[in-house]
Amino acid sequence: MEIIIASHNQHKVEEIRSIIGADRLILRSLNDVGYHDEIVEDGATLQANAWIKANAIHGLYGGNVMSDDTGLEVDALDGAPGVISARFAGPQRDHEDNMDKLLSMLSQHDNRKAQFRTIVALHWQRQRHEFEGIIRGKISFSRSGSGGFGYDPIFVPDGYDKSFGELSPHTKNRISHRALAFDQVKKFILSQL
Repeated sequence: MEIIIASHNQHKVEEIRSIIGADRLILRSLNDVGYHDEIVEDGATLQANAWIKANAIHGLYGGNVMSDDTGLEVDALDGAPGVISARFAGPQRDHEDNMDKLLSMLSQHDNRKAQFRTIVALHWQRQRHEFEGIIRGKISFSRSGSGGFGYDPIFVPDGYDKSFGELSPHTKNRISHRALAFDQVKKFILSQL
């Protein structure tokens, strides 16, 4: 069974492949299907952006399509950067600039609690399904680790003393927001096969 992952982000695609596995599923990225255009994510919520991408690719290719949108939601910043997490420091989507801006904004805050939240939009066998994964944690005072991507070097999940950037891919892909959401997707799909 084939599913298109509506993403050009190879880090994200590899994470999803690792979480879901490929025993009975063929997971293809947008690059794999030859789609190289940018999909404008102009929704006001994570849900809206996940569905914008999933609907666009489903409209072009049909079949099974899944897409996610993820945001880092910081308590002291009333949930920011949230839906604009990737573009927090500007349209260039630079991870380093995003982390610099966030660390600067939090420099006067004692409350560093935050959460990563992922919404998955899934077109499966002509039906629409939605899944959510959340992991709570805190924003560290500086970067640590070189693994992962995005805000991983400054996010320390609850119950751990290392950032996502320091944790092994195996550990991160077991506990992360994306893991929690896509594990639900995996269980759902396998129950349908």
